[in-house]
Amino acid sequence: MAGVDVGAAWQSAPHPVLVISPSGVVRAVNDAAAPLFPAVRAGAPFDDAPARWLADAHQRFTDPLRPDDGPARGPVGDRSFEARPSRAENGDVVWWLVDDTARRSAEDALRAERERTGFLAQASTELLASLNVDRCMDVTARLAARYLADAAVVVTPPSGRRWAVSFCGPDGRVVRDEAVADPASVPGLAEALQGFPPVPSRWIDPAAVPEWAKPSAPGDIGSVVVTPLPGHGVAAGALILMRRSGHAAFNESEETFARLFAARAGAAMSAARLYAEQAAITRTLMRELLPPRLEQVSGVEFAGGYRASNDTDRVGGDFYDVHAGAGPDEESLVVLGDVCGKGLEAAVQTGKIRNTLHALLPLATDHQRVLRLLNGALLDSDHTRFATLVLASVARRGGTVRLRVTSAGHPAPLVVRVDGRVEEADTRGSLVGALPEVTSTTASLDLAPGESCLLYTDGITEAMGGPLGEELFGEERLRSALSECAGLPAEAVVERIRMLAAQWVGTGRHDDMAVVAITAPHHGLTHALTERRLPPEHVGS
Repeated sequence: MAGVDVGAAWQSAPHPVLVISPSGVVRAVNDAAAPLFPAVRAGAPFDDAPARWLADAHQRFTDPLRPDDGPARGPVGDRSFEARPSRAENGDVVWWLVDDTARRSAEDALRAERERTGFLAQASTELLASLNVDRCMDVTARLAARYLADAAVVVTPPSGRRWAVSFCGPDGRVVRDEAVADPASVPGLAEALQGFPPVPSRWIDPAAVPEWAKPSAPGDIGSVVVTPLPGHGVAAGALILMRRSGHAAFNESEETFARLFAARAGAAMSAARLYAEQAAITRTLMRELLPPRLEQVSGVEFAGGYRASNDTDRVGGDFYDVHAGAGPDEESLVVLGDVCGKGLEAAVQTGKIRNTLHALLPLATDHQRVLRLLNGALLDSDHTRFATLVLASVARRGGTVRLRVTSAGHPAPLVVRVDGRVEEADTRGSLVGALPEVTSTTASLDLAPGESCLLYTDGITEAMGGPLGEELFGEERLRSALSECAGLPAEAVVERIRMLAAQWVGTGRHDDMAVVAITAPHHGLTHALTERRLPPEHVGS
């Protein structure tokens, strides 16, 4: 480096300047440097100076084996400086010091903000990855203990006096537990659980934190923060952060950042709780909407199958029920129907029709009257969805199963005889829920052992598929498939039709599909089936 004049130029410089010989002896100190280094005197070794980092930098700069003419950085008191060396003509080194405290502070703040932003983004990703309440609690406790404190506790609103809590200590292991406690035992906890703003950390005595609120082996607690976990209108819980004695206490900035994290965690926990509540409600309602599992009733085999239009749904507009007769000689009523539309809205209307039909069971022997009353009930309701139905009254008479079937705008049932012939029941009628009057005709037929009557919805015959995906399954294809089912049990008939329809559709779109088989069992099974009754939980709603 070119030599510099160490005369008056550095003496009047606004920045602190130290002139040090290659051997480390201070040559001069300018007026700006004197207040910073009050103990430094000309002629004294600089090794004794309080700025050890500058002495080390000077040693590196003057070492011929380690030439280093770059700037050095370090603190002097409570300020930060950047020191740049320049070599004088006589070999001395002139160190020019520039105060970069403000810049360093800004850089540190920017770096901290970037780290916090990255942490919040990571936290949001992990918290939103699950709609399970317990998992959200565990993730909240683990992230808080890792990035915000030495230990963290997540507390959910109590059920009675029992609290669900997730602990995470310095080891990063999350422990889930229940506690029986009073919220007033933790300062600020009762307020946080009600969604009130947190009290400042300095107002909380760490010694007042009870044992149940401390994770395993956190050590002596020196600082505590209690902040709410905001939810959707109601607090999702509270977050307790703890630092051990000897660690820096929470400052105002850290408390603010803890609230930002808590807002994200609370939203995730609240969403998970809402999802869990809605899922529980859906499961309860779904049990009432799902078709029943069919078995044998009074010596007659029944089997049913259902597939919703959307493979992600479990219910839709097609339905079936079997209502067992009061005694072994009484008729059982089979109902299969198709509500206009699909999805959950159609399923709701389906549930209403099924409940109405259940109320009309005392009149089940008169199909026309049942259909008229159902039609009136649908017209009086707020729903505008109509439906097609087929009713079948079934009873065993000796070795024969006798049926009376009535269609209301629905495809007529098909009967497969023991020789494979397929016949169509002679019944027609108008749909229900659309016109003031409903008309229908009833057909009577008998099933010999091994013969079956198939009730189905148009989702089967109108299923679009085939090699090009543009051809209907059609009634002829259904008849051909049914002719191969002669002599089969009801369950096998249903599975055969469902399998062929599913293969035909493939992955294409389709309507709801429902099918019910009524079968007269072979003579060898007659006595055993007569003794079996449909369990009450499987009787149609």
